[in-house]
Amino acid sequence: MSEVTMERSGPVLRIEDLTVETSGARPAPILNGISLEIRSGETVCLVGESGSGKSVTSLATMGLLPKSALAVREGRILLEGEDLLRAGSARLKDLRATRMSMIFQEPMMALNPVLTVGYQIEEVLQAHSNLSSLEQRQLVMEMMEHVHLPDVKRIYGSYPHQLSGGQRQRIMIAMALILRPKLLIADEPTTALDVTTQKQILRLIRELQGDLGTSVLFITHDMGVVADIADRVCVMHNGRIVEEGSTETILRTPREDYTRDLLTAVPALAPRLPRNETSREAILEIVDLVKIYSTKSLFKPRQETVAAEKVNLTLKRGRTLGIVGESGSGKSTVARCAMRLIEPTSGSIRVAGQEISSLSRSALHPYRKRIQMIFQDPNRSLNPRRTVGESITEGPVNYGMSKLDASAKAKELLELVGLPADVIDRHPHQFSGGQRQRIAIARALAMEPDVLVADEAVSALDVSVQAQVLDLLDDLQERLKVAILFITHDLRVAAQICDDVAVMQKGRVVEYGPAERVLQYPQQDYTRELLDAAPGKGWDFPNFRPLPSASTPIESFKQ
Repeated sequence: MSEVTMERSGPVLRIEDLTVETSGARPAPILNGISLEIRSGETVCLVGESGSGKSVTSLATMGLLPKSALAVREGRILLEGEDLLRAGSARLKDLRATRMSMIFQEPMMALNPVLTVGYQIEEVLQAHSNLSSLEQRQLVMEMMEHVHLPDVKRIYGSYPHQLSGGQRQRIMIAMALILRPKLLIADEPTTALDVTTQKQILRLIRELQGDLGTSVLFITHDMGVVADIADRVCVMHNGRIVEEGSTETILRTPREDYTRDLLTAVPALAPRLPRNETSREAILEIVDLVKIYSTKSLFKPRQETVAAEKVNLTLKRGRTLGIVGESGSGKSTVARCAMRLIEPTSGSIRVAGQEISSLSRSALHPYRKRIQMIFQDPNRSLNPRRTVGESITEGPVNYGMSKLDASAKAKELLELVGLPADVIDRHPHQFSGGQRQRIAIARALAMEPDVLVADEAVSALDVSVQAQVLDLLDDLQERLKVAILFITHDLRVAAQICDDVAVMQKGRVVEYGPAERVLQYPQQDYTRELLDAAPGKGWDFPNFRPLPSASTPIESFKQ
């Protein structure tokens, strides 16, 4: 038997001693001789923190490394025995659709905003098949139905912005699998999705894998996702695979300290111990809040969408109130109305007893400092052209503080959030994602607010960094007695940090009360569905064991 024949009877993907370095006069290693295999129909999860080398591994496999920045120095990447590192650009272009494909984390970045999604799927067939236009359209329609998209005729002619996040991700999956490749690489495809949509997408990938026999390399930092879908796990750290094994082995008996640290950082789904109320002062009150979006055009009648309907919430000083629910449930709408970033249609918003819902912009100015926001992505909320110090001092200076005093205060705040004061003159790109979020928190605290609004403030962070930021918020709250309105789709995060929880569905608060009651004894079916959809709900990760009520969580998910 020839070497190639032997290779083809082996794994679908084999990576051998792959080394990737930065380009330039002083190359630095990014991947240090990694090796892994994926067999036919198998799902291998590649896990690790940001910067561990997960995405570089996937880009090297797809032949998509930025040539001006990174280069492969050693190793082989074999797809069904063919060395991808020796393939020319034309051959790689052909292989990317026919034998390997990739789903990216953010479909809005991967899809063309000015082309319909149906046409974008058809483009794959136009480039790699001899089908007629009618046959291409028919195959696209069938694939869209296969990924469980509703009303495929309407969606075929829709643009990306007209679809939900889950629907856009289904379009990406349809595009990736339409030519039935042997290898699918999924790079954090569910990170930005709410738990129910995430569960649907993970089930869909597993279902299609069974139908098509596709091998999956799934890149994630979410150990809950790993527990639900992986057959085997490769743990990456500093460009090396430090541990590898079956999912059961990794979750039950991790050998490496790094793996154990990843698992112990996963928040428990059980709520935190109740805290005594140190203050009865209602610092934020939302009463009968209504927000209706209206759209009108020359040829269509006015259409109204109720984003928030009769919402009533109370946040007390030193407490954390979590708002949870699916995308589109109205969570962020309520938060932005509370901050007067958008105008409520009706209702009352009171900050420390002061009614602000009807104040003009000029009259609102003194109250802006009392309620500050931490956004989801510090890469977007921090100005890349400004130093850290300039970002933190901007607010206090605008409210009359001298630049000298504001700078001194900024240094104190940097140390308060766990960063050295001497980083004040650096720019955001010189920090990690977790450090940038700490800077965003310092900027919000510079105004000495009564309320912090955290809108998905940790959803884009690795589990270990997420744990650090949550601990930081908890510590700051104990010290400063600031109230926190915490918006999240991650029930594990809500359980760890929230004193009270409001569950929103279609603009309404359907369940509201202490976190212990809502998360342990939910009264509404919708709340129970959210809890059931939480990834890895069958595992007690910090203690390396399955929960007693779920003896075989992995197998039950795969059914």
